[in-house]
Amino acid sequence: MNNDERCAWEVMLRLMLLLGVLISGCSGSLEQSVSRFEFLTPKPFGYVIGDEIAHRIVIDTRSGIELNGNTLPKQGELNRWLTVNRVEHSQSKTGQGMRHVVDIRYQVFYAPLEVKMLAIPGFSITFNQRGQAIEQAVPSWHFTISPLRELAVRKDDAGEYMRPDAPPARLSNRETVSRLYASLLIVLLSALYLAFLYGYLPGLPRRGIFKRAQRQLARLPERDIASALSVVHHALNTLNRKPLFQHKLNEFYRNHPDYRKLADELNAFFEVSNRYFFAGYGDIGRDDFGKIERLCRLCREVERGGR
Repeated sequence: MNNDERCAWEVMLRLMLLLGVLISGCSGSLEQSVSRFEFLTPKPFGYVIGDEIAHRIVIDTRSGIELNGNTLPKQGELNRWLTVNRVEHSQSKTGQGMRHVVDIRYQVFYAPLEVKMLAIPGFSITFNQRGQAIEQAVPSWHFTISPLRELAVRKDDAGEYMRPDAPPARLSNRETVSRLYASLLIVLLSALYLAFLYGYLPGLPRRGIFKRAQRQLARLPERDIASALSVVHHALNTLNRKPLFQHKLNEFYRNHPDYRKLADELNAFFEVSNRYFFAGYGDIGRDDFGKIERLCRLCREVERGGR
């Protein structure tokens, strides 16, 4: 072999080595495209017909790699006993790459006669990277499914032995009854208190006299002093159970001691009344009507127990 042929062989070998390095580098980059793969599944036992099974697939890839949604399971009937109810795909950034989360919810419609092992079929998820396809295999998942009841059902003389569920323990109603009685007692006491305040109980001080008087004063014209004095006189006479005069106020206070604190206002009221009805002063003053209303309001507060 001459020198020219030897040089040609060396060049060819170097090119082949360089091509091999390039191919190996490309294959390595493809393998590193998926940096994480997790297949999260629930317990593989204890299922019956109609149960749903949730799977989650977590895949981390480099940025620039897109998941091909057409390779995910389609919603609908997968086979004669398995249905895909929902498929959800979400993605988010993680560092220098992307995280893909695929949630799949299956529903089982297999009615076994005894405990049986089934398998949800696996599939491959395809990613696209610069025109190249990268596949990630999702393995099949095995689980056991049980019948709703045993095949040979025991029977007794009355027929089929149904074996009902154990009834729950009964809750004690002692506290409920006690609370009911306590609530009724509170309502009764509240009603009695209101009846006492408004004077509806026989034998107790009447507590609606000055309330009616206030309503009557509110309907009178502001300058109608005569009617205002008559309304308050009538209320005091009703409370005293007989006509009340100024010289009888001490006796009134002995029978109704709560009104003693209004002694000044009551004396002023009787003085105004005496001047108006007996001294012949028709127009006593502009503020007299307001003073009469104030006395009625104070008597109402005493009547309700507020003073």
